[in-house]
Amino acid sequence: MKLAVLDIALRDLWSRTNTPNGRVCIPPYTCKRIGLVLPQGMGDPSVYHAVVVIFLEFFAWGLLTTPMLTVLHQTFPQHTFLMNGLIHGVKGILSFLSAPLIGALSDVWGRKSFLLLTVFFTCAPIPLMKISPWWYFAVISMSGVFAVTFSVIFAYVADITAEHERSTAYGLVSATFAASLVTSPAIGAYLSETYGDTLVVILATAIAILDIIFILVVVPESLPEKMRPASWGAPISWEQADPFASLRKVGQDSTVLLICITVFLSYLPEAGQYSSFFLYLRQVQRFSSETVAAFIAVVGILSIVAQTMVLGILMRSIGNKNTILLGLGFQILQLAWYGFGSQPWMMWAAGAVAAMSSITFPAVSAIVSRNADPDQQGVVQGVITGIRGLCNGLGPAFYGFIFYLFHVELTDLDAVDSPVSLPLSLFLQSSIIPGPPFLFGACSVLLSLLVALFIPEHSGPGVRPGGYKKHNNGTQSHSHSPPSSGAEGKELLLDGSCV
Repeated sequence: MKLAVLDIALRDLWSRTNTPNGRVCIPPYTCKRIGLVLPQGMGDPSVYHAVVVIFLEFFAWGLLTTPMLTVLHQTFPQHTFLMNGLIHGVKGILSFLSAPLIGALSDVWGRKSFLLLTVFFTCAPIPLMKISPWWYFAVISMSGVFAVTFSVIFAYVADITAEHERSTAYGLVSATFAASLVTSPAIGAYLSETYGDTLVVILATAIAILDIIFILVVVPESLPEKMRPASWGAPISWEQADPFASLRKVGQDSTVLLICITVFLSYLPEAGQYSSFFLYLRQVQRFSSETVAAFIAVVGILSIVAQTMVLGILMRSIGNKNTILLGLGFQILQLAWYGFGSQPWMMWAAGAVAAMSSITFPAVSAIVSRNADPDQQGVVQGVITGIRGLCNGLGPAFYGFIFYLFHVELTDLDAVDSPVSLPLSLFLQSSIIPGPPFLFGACSVLLSLLVALFIPEHSGPGVRPGGYKKHNNGTQSHSHSPPSSGAEGKELLLDGSCV
């Protein structure tokens, strides 16, 4: 009886998912329901596996927030901030170049192996912090080749969730990133002050090893063999690996092009802000190390609330596009507030607004995945992650250059805890614009908001606004057959987005 039911289910899936070129695109969450998921790891693949991987990786790095500032200043005492921008710039550009290839390979070989690879190389620099600072910063720069964990994680989540569930799942993953920073900087600062930086580095290394073991032993594969577009031995074309070819391909699809421009203009200032904000709070706003850690914790908690509870409510009530617009509006407000704010309470208030702006990227990831085939999620998310990687390279340099133009030097950490006054010229400038780069960032996000206004409210894989349709080749195909149960969920999401 069970075999007969399974046979009927497979025949129905074949009729619904057979593509024009003969390939079968079965949604992974459908495969899970009929028992086609490969028996790897512990249990069925779930969003919680992705959540644990992200949490452990960024918790390990969060512990190093205070020690890394110290090592950076000791290694480059004259040009601390500029070297910080250069290191992150090289890493970001390498991430941009490699993200599409990693995404395409994960579509062929599965997600688990590439989760293991990306987490290993992302965390590889951690033990080198105390062994050799020069090697530490060199390996950080070169680790950008594989530092695309979010690309694989979002593809993993797309494999195991229905379309209408993805925005919530992406929000949970992004909230986990914020959760990893709630306590880790404070714990790292306390341990560093009490026991020294060596213990913090050892603890961070142990957590990174635990993350690798968790992926190796516990995390199951999310992409069944039947979902993969090629066999293990099939080569990856240069077109799939070339990030610029991917961007040119994106340019043929007006909807995805608008989304990519929106991501670039909004994440460029965010990347610069993330790379310099702790130094800015300590030196310009005169926050102590403990206050900075508390600030990170509070904003992290608020971000978790925003990306779990608030995001789900907004997606159901105002739709996907309007959620993106609202998040960009919050980002403009918080950047402008940081730019003009000169009092500690202003920093705290802007931090609350910044937490609300964190809803943007999960909403963007959801609308991007909606425009991709089930077997192309890794490629599409790889392009988006690549753009973010490019911003991670340009953003810190952009902020450093603006700080330099306005003579706001972030090179003297010892001055934070001393009573020595800052130069009069800095006071005169800071009385008007304490944070010049944040204002330029607000202008960039304003442009992003204007671009996002043109993202079509009605879009999906079946209808491309720019007249672009995927052709029937080995890497791009669409099903033109009647919609399956997964497609019904897709239509519900589209209806909810049309506000």
